[in-house]
Amino acid sequence: MAIFFLQITSVQRSAGRRATASAAYRAGERIRDERSGEVHNHSRRRDILHTEIFLPAQFDGQPVGWARQRERLWNSAEHAEKRYNARVAREYQVTLPAELSGRQRVALARDFAREISERYKVAVDLAVHEPRPNGDPRHFHAHLLTTTREITPTGLGAKAGLDMQAVERRRRGLPDHSREFVNVRERWAILANEALRAANLSERIDHRSLAAQGIDREPLPRIPLKHLKMEQRGLRSELAERLRADYRERVQRRLERVASAALTTAAPAREREPAPAAATSADIGEVRRQAREAWLALRSQQIAGGAPAREAAPPAPRNTRERDASQSEAQPPEDLSL
Repeated sequence: MAIFFLQITSVQRSAGRRATASAAYRAGERIRDERSGEVHNHSRRRDILHTEIFLPAQFDGQPVGWARQRERLWNSAEHAEKRYNARVAREYQVTLPAELSGRQRVALARDFAREISERYKVAVDLAVHEPRPNGDPRHFHAHLLTTTREITPTGLGAKAGLDMQAVERRRRGLPDHSREFVNVRERWAILANEALRAANLSERIDHRSLAAQGIDREPLPRIPLKHLKMEQRGLRSELAERLRADYRERVQRRLERVASAALTTAAPAREREPAPAAATSADIGEVRRQAREAWLALRSQQIAGGAPAREAAPPAPRNTRERDASQSEAQPPEDLSL
């Protein structure tokens, strides 16, 4: 079953991260950081399926070789930032549908990288990874490492995309950061569903929350990869245990709410249904009229058929003996043949 996963993070110096190190790890290459002199060598990785650098279409055929070389590009991104806590890169990580073929997954990732580059006028360093040998065999994913500044013929320009200041976004008439996050998520879902439809597959993904989709269940907890690996090594992770405990508590509260709602729905019908309205005088008059017409019709049939006139009632017995005798004569004999 195809799942939706898109994570947008930033590479910040304040967290001890470097754009050169991130690019080397994701692309499986050897890159030297010019600011620190450190060499990041991940050339032994064997799970890299595809790497490619995308630039805005306006630079097609232009001499911007520095932006097409991975080491020069990310060293330029490091040199462009002067602050100790600067954001030197931004990453978009997506899960590629395992239902697609390898070529279709790469094509989908390339389409998304091209759109991000055109949308924000930045460089996008794409790396498509296959699942690790001891991991989930469906975990095909792609890393899109982008510059935080626009690409220009002479180097990196002003901040762009999600790294643009809120004041500048308002001045340009762009949506705020929260809305832009949603727009990117929605666009990825559209591209993935188009790829699934083109492959004649029925699976679809949805960028919306479970509540927005009308699905009444608690979302599964997301446990950081670091803590999952700790548990895989047999170590105890308090954070993972707390996240699972919180999830179980939320599920229990939801079940209690559902049970309470069911009890309210199952209340006695007489307490919920309105009492029947009293018969009106018009209804009573109608019943009486119908009964009188039925009696007159029956009387007419009896007269037309020559029914004998009603016999006069015998005189009342004068004492108890005569009354008992009259009652015994009036009762028919028992039919013993039954």
